[in-house]
Order: sequence, then C-alpha cells, then structure tokens
Amino acid sequence: MAYTPQKPSRTPTSEELRARIPGWGADLDPRDRPAVPKLQFDPTRSGAHWEFPERQEEKYPRERSIEHKFLTPVFGTACPPKGLSGVMRRYAYRRFSEARTAHWLILLAADRVDAAESHLVSFATLHPDNPITETGVLSEFSRHGYSSRVGRKRADVNHQWIDPIIVGGPWLLAGAGAATAVGAVVRRLRK
Repeated sequence: MAYTPQKPSRTPTSEELRARIPGWGADLDPRDRPAVPKLQFDPTRSGAHWEFPERQEEKYPRERSIEHKFLTPVFGTACPPKGLSGVMRRYAYRRFSEARTAHWLILLAADRVDAAESHLVSFATLHPDNPITETGVLSEFSRHGYSSRVGRKRADVNHQWIDPIIVGGPWLLAGAGAATAVGAVVRRLRK
C-alpha cells in the first residue's frame, strides 16, 4: 500500500517493477529505447536531405548585413520596410556592420520614425489613434494605479515622473505643430 507512515520493507527489483508498471525501465536497455536509431552518431550524415536548402522567393529587396554574402534561405516578410523608416533601415544595413553601434542606433531611430508614421497614417483612416484610451491613462483612475505604486518599493516608480513626457510629449508637439501650421495658413489666407 502506498503512502503509509512505515518504511517499505524492501526495494522492488527491476523485474518486479517491469512486470507491475507497463513501460518501466524502457531507458535501461538501449535496445528497448524507441529513439535509439535516431541517437546513433554517424559523422558522415547530417540528417539533411539537401546540400543547400531551397531559397525563399524574394518579392522585394530585403535588408542584408554587409558581412553576409547573401540572404538566409528563409527570412521574414511580415513587415516590409516602408516610408522614411524603411530608408533608414536600408541605410543602416547597407552602410554599417552589425558590430557597429551606429547600425543599431539607426534601427532604433527607424522604429521610432515608423511609430510616428503609423500615427500620422491613422489620422487618414476612419479610426485614428486615441491617446487617452490607447495609452492606459484611464486605467490609472479605475484600476488602483496610485495605490499600486505608493509604498510598494517598485522599481518603475523611479522613472514614473518622465512617463507623461514620453507618452504625451509627442502628442503635444504634434498638436502644437498642427496648430502653428493651421495658424500660418489662416494668416496667409487673410492677406
């Protein structure tokens, strides 16, 4: 009987365990292992059924690091480079090695430019971005935002003061720029 306070009298032998538990000890004898043929090492075989893999079709020019002779046989196509951010990405790959900091800084800047481009494009759609609901500002008041940070020794409290600047700053700058542009157009039309 299992789970009794007394220590078992003796440890069962391998034969007893194999007779009682189906599949017990399958890994003891290599001949009983189902994966043994796969585990045999043959240095002349790699397991591949090709010398060089079939290459994915390149529908448009892809970024390729300058230290690579050609693109990998398979590559991602989900987000093709577009706009100014695409130009920046192509420049980073064409001009700088992946070992250079400039390569990665340009790619980071291209991500920010891509985000700004996406925000601008959203204004041309029927469903533009809404910074109030999409940034989570309203959850600060409805989901215990203040009480979850005060007195909890959270690490993100140290940079909490800059979050409104990072999130709201670009929207305020864009609004100010749009107001300035509209004001300039109105002044020209009045002349």
